[in-house]
This record gives sequence, structure tokens and C-alpha cells, in this order.
Amino acid sequence: MATTPADRSPESTLAFFREGYRFISNRCERYDTDIFTARFLLEPTIFLRGRAAAELFYDPERFRRAGAAPKRGQRTLTGQGGVQGLDGPAHTDRKAMFMSIMTPSAVERIGRLFADEWRIRLAAWGGGGPVVLRDEVGPMLLRAVCAWAGVPLPESEVGRRNAQMQAMIDGPAALGPRHWRGLRGRLRAERWIADLVERVRVGTVAAPEGSALAVIAEHRDAEGRLLPRRVAAVELINVLRPTVAVDRYVLFAALALHDHPDWRDRVRAGDEPTEWFVQEVRRYYPFFPVAFARVRHPFEWHGHHFPTDRRVLLDLYGTNHHPGIWSEPERFRPERFAGWRDDPYGFVPQGGGSHLGGHRCAGEWITIELMKQAVGLLTGAMDYRLPPQDLALDLSKVPTLPPSGLVLADVRGMPAARRHGARG
Repeated sequence: MATTPADRSPESTLAFFREGYRFISNRCERYDTDIFTARFLLEPTIFLRGRAAAELFYDPERFRRAGAAPKRGQRTLTGQGGVQGLDGPAHTDRKAMFMSIMTPSAVERIGRLFADEWRIRLAAWGGGGPVVLRDEVGPMLLRAVCAWAGVPLPESEVGRRNAQMQAMIDGPAALGPRHWRGLRGRLRAERWIADLVERVRVGTVAAPEGSALAVIAEHRDAEGRLLPRRVAAVELINVLRPTVAVDRYVLFAALALHDHPDWRDRVRAGDEPTEWFVQEVRRYYPFFPVAFARVRHPFEWHGHHFPTDRRVLLDLYGTNHHPGIWSEPERFRPERFAGWRDDPYGFVPQGGGSHLGGHRCAGEWITIELMKQAVGLLTGAMDYRLPPQDLALDLSKVPTLPPSGLVLADVRGMPAARRHGARG
């Protein structure tokens, strides 16, 4: 049996919070391995990274999700009772519910809604001063996803609901006030959506046929039971919140266009370079840092022992930067995706494995479409410049963003003759 390297610290939780996205890779490089053990959240934990590790991690016969994620993450980011913490037939049923609304036409529609929101805001940006993109994209995404999902959202509530979504996204890996804001945002958002679900069920609110609101409010499990109203709220928020979180990727795309200006003309020229660019943004920049599971039954893997109920963390960021998978992983090179075929275990920005039966993010196709729209609009519908500002990414903060929020100056709409990159 192989000896699994063990981190020397008696408790690694604070180091995890201090090092953020690099915590697992730092130790893998220190011990020359893709597997090590450490005490994390006061219990022994196995840490993994790499393609082989991801393929193992997404094996439902060996791992379960129930009880795997820390309570602090459930109470802020994912909610309790949602699809992320289910296994077996219950997970299959709930995941099928989500996938039923992710049709190609539905994905295309949410992209159009987002582009429409962007163009509305672009008209306002052109007449004012500097624009902080961080403050703009989240509300645009929230308006678009609520319209798409059938969720009524008065304009007067956009700021408050966006703040709740942002707090949930920001809260799991935070300590103190940031975490408390996440708890409060989760509680208030669940009350809002649970009340909406109840009104749909009693007939006082009409949900558009086939919308996420209708599908989730009316969904029945294998025993014919409606989801409890709070669980239905959790699942509908699992449509809204991840879509709002795409604002991170939009900012990273704008940052990449700034850092690699030669790609502006290349993505403006057609869809294929845009696809490469978007995928490289998803690979290169930090989004979800890790995924959680627990061992179902004891087993051996490459000589390493996995005891029953042991918590296991897969390094998503580290796998996307693994030198054994990616050539020059710390360089931004979109052309690496030319001729690329989907690898569900080597490229895991939103989880790995199967969309239909596994725990890979159901909204991944929506993420890609929204990013394509944003890149097209940034390069084909507007001119702007980035004034001096702090754009450095702090990988110790999870999630991370440029400190400036990415400020755009001298924003103006591009003449129609030059709008070859915007996708309508």
C-alpha cells in the first residue's frame, strides 16, 4: 500500500482560508503528489487534484454527496435540501428536473435576454462618467434570469435581490461579516421565493408554461409528492444565484481582453475564436475552488486507502491548472481549445462528470452562452478604455475579483457598421 502524504499542520482550516485557491496545489507540489491528507474543519480529509482524481471523485458507486459539504456552505451558497446534496434515485429525479429546462432554445433565449439588458444599460453608460462593470453585470444577469425563469422582479427590487444573491455567493469561504451577510441573504431570498412558489401553487400567480418557476413549483417526486416549499425555493434559487455568479466570468473575460488585446479582433471575427476564448477564461481564471464528497464504502485507489465516510475534496482550480493535463497552464492561451473535445474530468470549472446523471453543473451551457454574449458585446457593440486601476487577482480570497471592480471609461456605443462581434 502506498503511503499517502499527510500535511504536517495539526489543523489546516485556517491555512485553507488564508491560501484560498492555491491551498491544495501548494501541498501537492510540496509533496510531489496529487493526493494528500490533512485535518480540515476538525476532521481527517483527503485532498485530490488532476484528471484521474476527478474521474474517481465523480464515481457515484464510491462517493456520496449527502453530508459532504460543510454546513456553512449549505447555509449560504447552495441551501439545504437541494440537488447538490442528493444521491441515487433522488438525485437522478431532481437533476432531470433541472435538465428539462436547459434546452438549446432556452439557453439561446436567456442569452438574448442578457444581451438586451446590456444594450439598455449601454445607452445609459454612454452619457455618464466611469462605469464599474462589477456593479452593472450582476443586476443585468438577475433581470435576464428572472425574466427567463418566470420570476416576477419589479425594478424597485433589483438592487435588494442582487445584493442577496451576491451575499450568498460571497459567504461560504468568508469569516465574520461577509459570512453573516451570506446567511442573511440566503434567509431572505428563500422567504421571497418560497412565498412565490406557494402563490403559484394556489393559483394567485401564473407561472409561464415550461419556465423554471413552473417546472420547480409543479415538480413531483417518484412518490408523486410536491417538493416542500422551502426545498422548491432552494432549487429555484439554484437557477437564479448561479446565473448571477456568471458576473465573475464576465469580469474575467473583460480583464482577459484588456490583458490580451490581440484577442479582441480575433473574437470579433467569428464564433470559433470566441468559443476558444470563453473556454480559456473558464479554465484560467478562478471560479469554484473545490468540490466535496464522502466515501461510501472503504476502497483502495492506486494503493491509497479511502475509509468509509471520509470527507474528500477535489481541487477544481488546481485540476484546471494541472501541468500534467495542460501545457503551460499558467499562460492564457485560448488557441489550446482549437480542435478540443470535451473532457469531463480534465476540464472542470463547474464540476466534472456527466451533466445528465452526475453532479456537473446543470447550468454550464447557460454560463457559456452568457459569456459569449458578453464577449461579443464588449468587442462588437461598444468602445471603452480601462483607466489606471488595481486589477490584481488575490487568489487567497474565495471568490476573488479585481479590487477595482473593473472600471470602464469613455464608454460609447460602437457604430453599427463595426458591430460584427455582438451576437443578437
